[in-house]
Parts: sequence; structure tokens; C-alpha cells
Amino acid sequence: MTFSQLQHFFWVCAGTPVAMIEKYPTEHSKYLGIGATIFFTAFFAGLSGGYALYFVFSGTSAAWFWAVLFGMIWGMAIFNLDRYIVSSIKKTSRGMKQFYQASPRMVFAVLIAIVIARPLELKIFDKEIHGQLQLRYLSEQKERIEKVKISFDEKYAFELSQIKTCQDEYDALSSEVNRLREELKQEVFGSRTATTSGFEGYGTYAKNKEQVVMAKQARLEFLAARLAGLQEYMNRQKAAEGINNQMMLSDALLDRKASDAGFADRNWALGELTHASNDVSRSSANAVLFITLLFITFECAPLLVKLMSDVGPSDVDVRESESRIIAQLTNSSSLSHNRAIREYRGPGLKKTVPRTKRYFSNKRGSLGRPG
Repeated sequence: MTFSQLQHFFWVCAGTPVAMIEKYPTEHSKYLGIGATIFFTAFFAGLSGGYALYFVFSGTSAAWFWAVLFGMIWGMAIFNLDRYIVSSIKKTSRGMKQFYQASPRMVFAVLIAIVIARPLELKIFDKEIHGQLQLRYLSEQKERIEKVKISFDEKYAFELSQIKTCQDEYDALSSEVNRLREELKQEVFGSRTATTSGFEGYGTYAKNKEQVVMAKQARLEFLAARLAGLQEYMNRQKAAEGINNQMMLSDALLDRKASDAGFADRNWALGELTHASNDVSRSSANAVLFITLLFITFECAPLLVKLMSDVGPSDVDVRESESRIIAQLTNSSSLSHNRAIREYRGPGLKKTVPRTKRYFSNKRGSLGRPG
């Protein structure tokens, strides 16, 4: 595409009739800049809209197709709106009238800028958002596991209390059996202590101590069997309740889940990054603010250029042409020459003579003809 063709294209984007721009060489650069700004604003809007919709259909084979299609439609819609907004401002208006004309359009331009900036901000902060989503999913998994565990404990509170009672008794009895075995050994070897007789050999004291140890050992074995039965029952219930399937997410699973996150989750993560109180979040918040302001400035640039520029010859020409056409169309005089011409003009003819004039001229011609 040559420069002249590109220039003509941007003139079309500016919204002012190209014939008016071509008549006045001093207006060429101004409308070239306005049209280029409108075009690139629509281009970035298309990229932003397509990127946003890509997450809606993420994971499907048609995600790229719908993203491209919506991006084109969104870009063309923004292009049409911007072109209308800029072209509707009348530079020939005086005083604050231009500002009043542009103020609602300026607000609309700011809203458009905020909308098209958000998806691009999500892409710029993709790595930070990815890490924030991993933290969120890990925290949610911990809370989910804790809730399931609490619910299970409430449901099987009686069985769990039995297990605790048996376990406490088993631990205490196991310590006592170990102590009694040590005393029995000291009794057999004749070690004199506060709990032994001091006579070496397997005597009466040793036999009594052995019987106590055997009784307590039998109770210990019973408790162990009881605990094993209860633990087996609880394991079966955990499997039935799905407790065993609840586990912490691995790093690979967290990474994949964060990569597949939708637009809403990513938007939440960016909000968390910009609203926390640490230094990293404040830095991210400033960056997001500057990016948004950049897009607002970029979106409002055509309006600002149009408002700040002086009244050009094309503006005056357009105003006079519109005034002339409106005056002709709103002339209600029944004797208007233009109205008569429009009323009796035949199809395909530039001009027709009114019927009254044609009748009288033919009449005079027939009367004056010699007989």
C-alpha cells in the first residue's frame, strides 16, 4: 500500500468527507493524525476483546476462531463509535458549546478505554496473576480438606472417642508393662530396690510379678486388637465418604489449574495484586493505573485533537454546505422555484419546463401562426 492510499484510508477513518479534506492541503496532516488514532484505538480494542473472549472458550478447539471473530466485531464496533464521536463535534460552534458537545462523548471514550484496557492488563501481568491463582487454589484446597475432616469427625464422633479412649489406655498400659518387666528382671537377678526383695532367683516375688505382667499383657493385646478393629472400620468409612480422595494439590496440578483459569478468576487475581498492602502490590497497582490512564489518553486523543485544533477551512466548508442544504430542504414556499423544479422534473432529465409556462408558450405560438 502506497503512502497516498494509506493517507486516503486514514482520511476515511477520520469521519470527515474525503472530498472536503482533499480541497484544502493544510487539513491533510490533521485528519491523517485523527484517522490514524481512531484506527489504532479500534485495533487495540479488537485485540483486547479477542483476548478476553479467548478465556471464555479456553480449552475448546474453536477458542481461536471465536476469539478472532469477536475481536473483529468488537474492533469494528469501537471504530464506528469513535468515528461517529469525532465527526459529530462541530468546530464552528463557539465558546463552551464545543465542550458541551464533547463532554458526554468524552465520558463514553473513558468508559471504552477502561473496558479495552482490562484484558490487556491481564496479559501484561500474566505471571503475577498465575502465582496469585496458585496461592488461591492451594488455600481453597486446604479449606476444603479441613471442612470435610470436620464434617467427618462430627459424623463419627462416638467411634473416634472410642479410639481415643482405647489409645490412651493402651499407651498408659504399655508404659506400665514395660516398667513391670524391668522390675521382674531386677527381682530375678536379685537387685534390691524399693519394689524388689533383693533375693536372687525365680522365687515367690518373681512369680507374682510375672502373673501381673501376663495379666496386663493380655489386656494390652486386647486393646491392640480393639484399636485395629476400630481403625479398620474408620478406614472403610473414610473410603466410603471420599476422605481418602481429598489431598493437597501438587505443583504440576496447581500450575495446570492456574493456566486454565477463566477471565473472572484472572480478573480477581489482578484485583488482589493491586489491593494488597505490600510493596509489590502497590507497584502493581501503580502500573495498572498508568496503563489505564494511557489507554484513556489514547482513546480521548482524537477528541482532544479535534477540540484543540483551530477551525479549518474544511470545517467552514462543511458547515456552509450543511446550512445550504438544510435551508433548501426546509423552504416551505409553494412558489419556490426549486420546489417547482423538483415537483415537475421528469425521470432522467436535468430540468423540465413547468406545465403552465409550456402551455402558454404553445398557445401563443399557435395564435401567432399565419393561417
